[in-house]
Amino acid sequence: MTERLYYADPYLTSFTARVVERLEVDSRPAVILDRTAFYPTGGGQPSDRGRLNQVEVVDVVAREDDLQTVLHLLSGTLRDDEVAGAVDWPRRFDLMQQHTGQHILSQAFVQAAGAETVAFHLNDDRHGGSVTIDLNRSGLLPTQIDQAEDLANQIVYENRPVMARFVSEAELVSIPLRKPPAVNTAIRIVEIEDFDWSACGGTHVARAGEVGQIKIIKIDRRGADTKVGSTTRVEFRCGQRALIDYRRKNEMINRVAADLSIGHWELDQATARLVADNKALHKQLQEAQGRLLESEARELLSNLRVREGCAVALRVWHDLHMADLRQLAKQIIVRPKTVALLGSGGERPALVFARSSDLVFDMNVLARGAVARIDGKGGGQPDFAQAGGPPASDEQVQAALEWAYTKVRSSAQLDG
Repeated sequence: MTERLYYADPYLTSFTARVVERLEVDSRPAVILDRTAFYPTGGGQPSDRGRLNQVEVVDVVAREDDLQTVLHLLSGTLRDDEVAGAVDWPRRFDLMQQHTGQHILSQAFVQAAGAETVAFHLNDDRHGGSVTIDLNRSGLLPTQIDQAEDLANQIVYENRPVMARFVSEAELVSIPLRKPPAVNTAIRIVEIEDFDWSACGGTHVARAGEVGQIKIIKIDRRGADTKVGSTTRVEFRCGQRALIDYRRKNEMINRVAADLSIGHWELDQATARLVADNKALHKQLQEAQGRLLESEARELLSNLRVREGCAVALRVWHDLHMADLRQLAKQIIVRPKTVALLGSGGERPALVFARSSDLVFDMNVLARGAVARIDGKGGGQPDFAQAGGPPASDEQVQAALEWAYTKVRSSAQLDG
């Protein structure tokens, strides 16, 4: 069993201890101390980092077969029996801010929307990692979300005391817990004065004001959970993370506004105009592309390779999209007794083989045979098939089409 010093003082960052066991965990050297200020992963909160003497602590976990014992995974071998531990304080304080902020925000959603927290995730990247709670309700109104955020920040502004203590089963009956504890022994309650009571073993700030600003940044409706039904994921930031998020977004908004030579307050209107303009330009581009393909189709039809009872349109482009090849082929096979053998070389080569309905060549067989020559794959129907493969030059695609053309010339039917 390891004495956990952070229970009594979450602000403790340096301590002395004695090594009681050395072992290896996940191919890393690890030690068990008689006491520690390092918090192990648990309850949605990532573990602390720091050093034991001069050896880096890369992870901290509870022992699987004895949860009261804490394992310190190390970057190298620790040879000393007596150690001085140093906890990475910026990381610890950030996790304290986010975790305490989660308690406050979860209770705020209970009061503002009757929505209870069913899951909590805390990314350990203090420079912008996500923090989320999943609520057991969907369809929350914007007003409810704002009310929860306002209430959470009001608790922060009031700088209410945050207290943690172990309680007995008898005491537990009189405590208005937000949700039942996950354990039935050594129950530790974290209380935000006259607001929230939660069973929690994590580290927390001493007063709500230390959490800093609590800012909701994203709301997502999640799929139905088998236990609680539809849920809502709330992504938020507290303290320094909220400041970093605001700073990044503010810089981006100002940069975009400067690029558009407008004030940031005009961005929504400018964006609406840009979206409308883009849609109009896209429509014009599609119309122009359609006219170009029609012109290409006419040119192909005027330069057909004619054999007895059949005409073949064969051509290779560079980096032409599969959709354009398909459109060209459809226009060409409107002509009776016509075969289209079309291809494009480049990073994403494409082949489209099609025939008019009055012919019996099997385009599926023909396409699979041709694309194999460039190590590609494809297929389709007897009258229309397509294929693609790894990067290929225009010359390689041309050779594949010429192979297909010889099959058309030499066979009255290609029926597989």
